[in-house]
Formats: sequence, structure tokens, C-alpha cells
Amino acid sequence: MRHPHLVTLTATTFVTWTGQRITAVALPLVALDQTGDAWTTGLVGGFAGLPLLTSGWWGRRLRGHLTSGRALAAVLAVQVLGLALVPVAAATVGVGAAVLCASGLVTGATSALLAPAQRALTADLAELPGNGPDVGTRALAWQDLAHRVSMIFAPGLGAWLLVVWGAGPLLWWEAAAVALAAVAMLTVPAAAEADPASRIGPAETAPDPGELDPPAGPDAPSLRSVLRGNPELTVGLGLAGVGGVTWFAFTLGLALLGVELDQPGELIAAGMAGYGAATVGVSFVVPLVVHRIPRIPAIVASWVVFGVAYLALPAAAPDLLAVGLVSALGGLAMPFGIAALNALIVDRTSGAARRAAFTAETVLHAGGASVGLLAGGALIGAFGAGPVLVATGLLQVVASFAALAWLRARRTHGTSRQAQHEPRTEAAPVVEGG
Repeated sequence: MRHPHLVTLTATTFVTWTGQRITAVALPLVALDQTGDAWTTGLVGGFAGLPLLTSGWWGRRLRGHLTSGRALAAVLAVQVLGLALVPVAAATVGVGAAVLCASGLVTGATSALLAPAQRALTADLAELPGNGPDVGTRALAWQDLAHRVSMIFAPGLGAWLLVVWGAGPLLWWEAAAVALAAVAMLTVPAAAEADPASRIGPAETAPDPGELDPPAGPDAPSLRSVLRGNPELTVGLGLAGVGGVTWFAFTLGLALLGVELDQPGELIAAGMAGYGAATVGVSFVVPLVVHRIPRIPAIVASWVVFGVAYLALPAAAPDLLAVGLVSALGGLAMPFGIAALNALIVDRTSGAARRAAFTAETVLHAGGASVGLLAGGALIGAFGAGPVLVATGLLQVVASFAALAWLRARRTHGTSRQAQHEPRTEAAPVVEGG
């Protein structure tokens, strides 16, 4: 990426995701040390999921204002306050359940706003004059790479820093890193500000007000209006939601399957290592080829492959190498599907509709994962880890093929309706003359 603002957006993605994964190591220990109750260790993460699941409702008016780096920097500043709640309370009044819940709500709300707005701003800046085609899809692929790289090294770094510094300083460092990202974000303009053609000089004529985007606010588009008439986007977002809900079977399922097979910790370690290494490795390739990836085939194929990996995991266990290789198969496919979905959103939407689509992607996938984790433990407890892995794998495969069949039916129906409404032309009579 040659555009400096796109580089800044990618760098802040890397910093914030790295901080979140490091905090995931330290925060439960701080909660346990301060409260003495194990049940409080998951309060921040649990309450962070509540605003994410409901952001499509409460964040609808706010999304229209998050169109510049300054606006995103303000969101990051609020996130810093939420992150600092726990270490400040630990140093003063003590950390209790109320503090943990408040921190989760603030950080969850800001994350729900920040992620889709940042992707939408990336796509908007990439469409400015002077940028080549597919710059936006490539930039989003690089941001996905930054996210996946943090998944690999940040937990290990957090564990090492935990030993060196302790849990409290780690939380302060994350708040400081996010504050630094907010300062960097101040340099990123809105797309209209960065476009020289949008600046009106003395000799230029102001654009017709009717040509401007409608003001953000209560008229911001709903997800239903964005998806209406766009079945491809409906399929992509729907499968992302299914994948999010079933994610628990991979993480929690492998962990509990290891316990069932008297290999506690081994299966999940092998699975996450294989998945992580494969997904990071292929993510270096995706930005280079994303402009050649067919959108719907890549989305459907990625979820089919991931579902097949779920199906194969119980058969691969207890062989750790086999579990790692099967997990790597899913890791190889997933970045292509996510890149294709982001590209589809960039191609089919703009302005407020684009921000709504990216919000839906975040809510359905990340929010679906939270819902899946809430119910996943009970399902595995009732049916066993192996059967749940098989069931969720089948669900992803069946959903993928069902979505493809629905999409083909919609296209066929649309073509037939178009043919019915086309005007018929009568052939002129042939007049035979002498």
C-alpha cells in the first residue's frame, strides 16, 4: 500500500488487536486477584459482547458520523477510558464486578463502532482519484493480515510480559498503545477532505445539493434496505453469521475433546497452532491476488472447506499431527472467504450503506461467536465434543450449499421476470411487390 492514510489505518488495526490479545492474558488474573472469585474473570469479555450484538440498533445514528480519522480517534479515546478503568480501580478503590462490567461495556461499544467504521473509511479513501483499481480490497486484506498476525504472537508476548512486568502494568501499556493509535488516527482525513476535487475554489461552482449524500442521522439505512436486491451480499453475510455461531466447536470443542481423550490442552494447542500458522501464511498471499478472487465462489468454498475440517477433526484425534493438519486446512481457506466478503461489500455499497454492511459483518460474525460460546458449553456437555464438531461441520456445509442454491434460484427468477417484462417487437409484414 502506497497511500499513507491506508498504512496508518492498517497500523492502528495491528496495535489495537495486539493490545486486546495481550490484555486477554492479564485481565483475568487481575480480576481474580482483586475479587477472589473465579466467576468474575469473564465479566469484561462477556459484557463486551452485549453492545456488539445490539450495535445495529443503538449505533445506527452514530455510524453516519464516523467518516474521518478524527471521529475514529474520538472513539479510541473513549476506549482508552474503558481500558483504564480496571488498573485505576486496582490502584485506588479496588476492582469489583461493577468495574469489570463497566469496562466491558465501554470497550465493547467502542469496538463495535470502530471496526466497521475503520473498514468503511479504508474503502472510501481507496476510491479517491489516483488510486488504482482494487486498492480498497487489498488494503482490507492487509488489515486482516495484521489481525491474524496479532493472533499468533500477541498471547505469547503477553505471557512473557506478564512474568516480566506483572498484570497491572500490562493493562496500563495497552491503554497507552490505544492512546497512541488515537493520536495517529488524527492524521487520517475523511475521504471528502482528502479528495482535491471536492475542494471548491473561488472559480469553481458548488455542487448541486441534490447530488450530495444525505445527512447522517435517523435516515441512515437499515441493514434490510442495504440487502434488498443484493442476494450475493445476503449470502456472504449470512454464512459469516453461521461461521461465527459455530466457531465455539473449534475452540471449546477441541479443548473438551482433549479432556475426553485424556489429552488436556494438547488437541487445542495442536489445532490452534495449525490453524494459526496456515491462516497467517496464506494471508500474506491474499492481498496480492484478492482482485482475481471470484467473490461468491470464494465465500462459499471457504465455509465448505472449514466445515469439512470440523467433520474431520474427531476422526483425526488423538493424533496431534493429524489434528494440526486438518486445522491448517481450514486456516488456508478462511482468509480467502473473508477477503472476498470485504471485496463484495466494497464493490456493491458506498457511503452509509457501506458502513451498515460492515457493521452487519462484525455483528453477525463476532456477535455470533459470542452467542455460540454462551450455548456451546451446554451443547458439548449434553452431546459430547465429537458429535458437536460433526454437527457444526455439517451445518456449515449444508448452509453453504443451501445459500448457493438459493442464490441461483434468485438469479433464475430474476432473469425470467426480466424476460417477461421486456417489450415484444412484432416483425414487420413482408410486402411482396411486382
